[in-house]
Amino acid sequence: MIVVTGAAGFIGSYLVSYLNKLGEDRILLIDKLGTKEKWKNLLGKKFIDFIDRDYFIGNIENFKNIKFIFHIGACADTTELNLDYLMKINFEYSKKLFKFAEEQKIPFIYASSAATYGAGEYGYCDDVSFIEKLRPLNPYGFSKQIFDEWVLRQTDKPPFWAGFKFFNVFGPNEYHKGRMASVIFHAFNQLKETKKIRLFKSHREGYSHGEQKRDFVYVHDVCKVLSFFYEKQPKSDIYNLGTGKARTFNDLANNVIKYSKIDGQIEYFDMPEDLRGRYQYFTEADMSKLQSIGYDKDFLSLEEAIKDYVTNYLTQDYKIF
Repeated sequence: MIVVTGAAGFIGSYLVSYLNKLGEDRILLIDKLGTKEKWKNLLGKKFIDFIDRDYFIGNIENFKNIKFIFHIGACADTTELNLDYLMKINFEYSKKLFKFAEEQKIPFIYASSAATYGAGEYGYCDDVSFIEKLRPLNPYGFSKQIFDEWVLRQTDKPPFWAGFKFFNVFGPNEYHKGRMASVIFHAFNQLKETKKIRLFKSHREGYSHGEQKRDFVYVHDVCKVLSFFYEKQPKSDIYNLGTGKARTFNDLANNVIKYSKIDGQIEYFDMPEDLRGRYQYFTEADMSKLQSIGYDKDFLSLEEAIKDYVTNYLTQDYKIF
């Protein structure tokens, strides 16, 4: 039996479908549905059972025959300021699950975040010798950072484990995320409603408006990597998970316009004052560690990924994968 936490969320639900396509249907889904429309992400999935997130961790000793854990669930709101909540969900919950995996000798994969890199003062290399130097820019990044540090301090670990610093993931099944959905999702909806895509102006010398760069990675590629680790269980470590190729927001917007086939334009507006000191102008994953352990599959280009997302999902009434 495979456990997937955050199974009704964006990446978690996509991963469940991906595992289904690999022939895996003995999956235990863990999440908390709340009042949003995450439940739609579970339609058509094959699984054993759905268990409430809090009930699962509170009664974890009663769950047997688990062969692998994908811990994808988290509070991923980068604007969340309640540290007590973030620590409970992203740190304490993760610690309990990691210890359970160690005690029961269960391979364990978890979601970290590129938000741990902060402003990128030390670059975006996933060499763990740099981890304690990183300074996240927001409480969410902090909650992910200290779990990475905690994992590395443990002398007893699961037989195989891996953490993944997700960069800017986008794609199907993110529709419930509201303001935390990807820039591609919001750009498409702005274009459809107003024939404009609004991007932040630059407030830093050396960057023109819309030329800020991020490492945008398609959720399908993310799940390809996770399934590789599920099947191969290579070296236990913390890995970057991006494409390794930063692209501009202008590139993103122009491709959304192209594949939406809507005659639109880009409009630049001032970044809110309170965000300017916490905004990342450049992120690009160093993917050499992933390549070094034998992962040699290509990542979709931004153009290829946006074409698939827009034409096969967003323009198809937000089709679920």
